[in-house]
Amino acid sequence: MAERSDRAPARWRRPFLRWLDGVEAGWAVPLLIACFVAIWTLYLAIAYAGGGLHPDTLEAWTLGRNFAFGYPKHPPLMGWIAASWTSVFPLSDWSLQLMAMVNAGLALVFVDCVARQFVTGHKRILVLLLLMLTPAYQFHAQRFNANSVLLAIWPLATWCFLRAFETRSVFWAVAVGCTTALAMVGKYYSIFLVSSFAFAALAHPARRAYFASASPWISVVTGLATLSPHIYWLATTGASTFTYALNHANGNAVSSLGEVKNFLLGLVAASSVAGVIWVFVAGRRLKQFPADFAAMSPGLRLLFYVAIGTIALPVLTSLAMGTDLPSLWALQGLFLFVVLVVCGARYPIERFYTVNATIIVMGVALVSVLVAAPIHAVYRNIDGYEEGRNFYAQAASELTRQWHEETGEPLGAVSGDDSLAFATAFYSPDHPHYARPFEHQYHWGLPRKATLDRGWAALCFEGQDYCGRWMEWVSARAGHFVRREFTVRASLWGRPGVSRKVIMLLVPPQANGAPPRSAAQDFSASKRSPE
Repeated sequence: MAERSDRAPARWRRPFLRWLDGVEAGWAVPLLIACFVAIWTLYLAIAYAGGGLHPDTLEAWTLGRNFAFGYPKHPPLMGWIAASWTSVFPLSDWSLQLMAMVNAGLALVFVDCVARQFVTGHKRILVLLLLMLTPAYQFHAQRFNANSVLLAIWPLATWCFLRAFETRSVFWAVAVGCTTALAMVGKYYSIFLVSSFAFAALAHPARRAYFASASPWISVVTGLATLSPHIYWLATTGASTFTYALNHANGNAVSSLGEVKNFLLGLVAASSVAGVIWVFVAGRRLKQFPADFAAMSPGLRLLFYVAIGTIALPVLTSLAMGTDLPSLWALQGLFLFVVLVVCGARYPIERFYTVNATIIVMGVALVSVLVAAPIHAVYRNIDGYEEGRNFYAQAASELTRQWHEETGEPLGAVSGDDSLAFATAFYSPDHPHYARPFEHQYHWGLPRKATLDRGWAALCFEGQDYCGRWMEWVSARAGHFVRREFTVRASLWGRPGVSRKVIMLLVPPQANGAPPRSAAQDFSASKRSPE
């Protein structure tokens, strides 16, 4: 049936076949990715119409407000990207939603760069379509943070490594060093990608030629040089990002086995739809897999070793150190296996199947935008989000209004519940600084007296006992303050939704107070426990 369809396609299939003819002409892949970014940005705009941005995205923007070569909680790449984006685009929900999906679109562009090392024509499209049926490039991508920022960096670094290993040219060797350093300042989990490159190069039959050339050593020197500002920052600030990362290493043998099991099952689940589609595409030809694997090209074999490393190395590390291992940490590496499966098939794939996969991807996207997104928005308007995203903009607006009534000055510093503080910094027209340094983010330290004298505000949701107690400690220290409660109500397309009470603490500036300083100066390291 597939062969007959390719020979004499139905009329409705012909526009799709003309599109597939444009792959090597250079316009079909960009068109697909541009449509993907546009429709999933529209999905985010509709699905989250009544709610604010995810706290992780707001945190990334907050980090990037003060440029640095490192931050106490996360490596700096996500902050750099968010700050660069908002220096051009406005501070709005749609803007950062577009940023998240552009990041996913770039990821698919670089995946295509990897795939076209091995295949041409519509097989390149099939790789992208299968990846679009995983949750990595829409739902994972929309939560822009230290995990999703790797979606584009990993395939870019992999493409550069493949080219460097094959050509051993100076250009590609330098590119490997720069992109692996970029991956490391995205998230330290990328050490598994870098280690997988080393493992793949050592395992490959052409290892002698590669290591006898200058290419790997140029990559190492370039990578260390590119990473040196961040390394210097780590050396001079106490390497707090390592401390934060090592907080995930507190398990034992039993818990590690459970983490590994859930890690592997999570990756299988994430790729299950794409896997089922591939089974239908391959059909009886699946039995050729052993022969195809044995006849794998040298480039694909190198990619195979990289893919194995990105799974085996974190699993071994988790078992050895008792670390957490959520599967979402590895979603950016799913492309390796899709490229291997599709490009490793030595038999021709009929365009009939690529067209069908295109229809499925289009159908999923349209149903998501037209049905799932409005239902999600209505449901969340009634039921709300655990982190309170429905109330971010309203709470920030009300706090700013009352601050102006009390002081007549712009709001300069905000703290309290992290999600509300991030949101106030973003949604308030005054854009106050998030006032708690990230090295003390979970310590609930008290602000210094000088900080309070300059003027300061905080927000908590009612029922957050730890936040409420902390407000009492701050009130005792401040002496002069205004504490109020107000109710915010979610709204979606003019329809009222769930409501929640917010507690507000205002410490107006003293007459002789200096203007607010940067976030890094706002809190002392002092801590006060509930006891």
